[in-house]
Amino acid sequence: MLKWDDYRLALAIAESGSLSGAARRLGVNHATIFRRLGALEARAGTQCFERHGSGYVATPIGEMIAATARQMHLAVAGAERALMDSDTALTGTLRITTTDALLAHVLMPVLAEFRHAHPGLMIETTTSAELHNLTRRDADVALRPTDHPPETLTGRELGQLRQAVYVSIDNGTDESILWVGPDASMAYRSLEKWIKARGVDEQVGFRADSTLGMTMAVQAGLGQGVLPCYLAETMEGLVRVGDPVPELETGVWLLTHPDIRRTASISALFEMLIGRVRFE
Repeated sequence: MLKWDDYRLALAIAESGSLSGAARRLGVNHATIFRRLGALEARAGTQCFERHGSGYVATPIGEMIAATARQMHLAVAGAERALMDSDTALTGTLRITTTDALLAHVLMPVLAEFRHAHPGLMIETTTSAELHNLTRRDADVALRPTDHPPETLTGRELGQLRQAVYVSIDNGTDESILWVGPDASMAYRSLEKWIKARGVDEQVGFRADSTLGMTMAVQAGLGQGVLPCYLAETMEGLVRVGDPVPELETGVWLLTHPDIRRTASISALFEMLIGRVRFE
């Protein structure tokens, strides 16, 4: 007998045409999707998807399961709308964890709109570079740059965060300019590796323990540095030097714990953020 998650999986693969696309849609990684597909086909007793050069194509059985999932989704959505309509006043406390840069330049405008729509909610935010406070349930929702969200969490990827080298317009693009780098407490290993590979680790003259701090340092003329494009492009007086750095590109995930994903406040926040925030 198939499980509810089997139907969701079949629909995600059928509509995305790939396991990676289904993984992004369901908020898990590629390996998890591969294992779940094997379990689904074992329970179904037959092959549900065929792999072609262009991706995964549903067999007749797979398409039947996906079509059933579409009808189930519509029924559930209708029931949820009816429940929401019966009690639209959200109350309680909603705890959100993110980075300082994402909070200041991405989340704040959306949270202001969300709070205006739901004045009965108390919204609390914390800034941290780690996900541990979400897995421990110290926070309800996280917005994080990561390519590997924990399998214990569920959510949606909101796009790719691109980064490039920026410098203050007052400094120009002289290669002798010192560098701004991450403090060791950030554990920003990918950027530290990039700086060393470029051979400029000895030219780092200023370090900060947050992305926002690094950005302000570059803006103040303390050196050139690698900054998120979404942030640096909005800062007055910064000039980008070259194209975004491919090896420093990372996904941005909106995450929560599966046990609370369908609660009214979490669902409302997810809906607004998914509709308003996109990293291209």
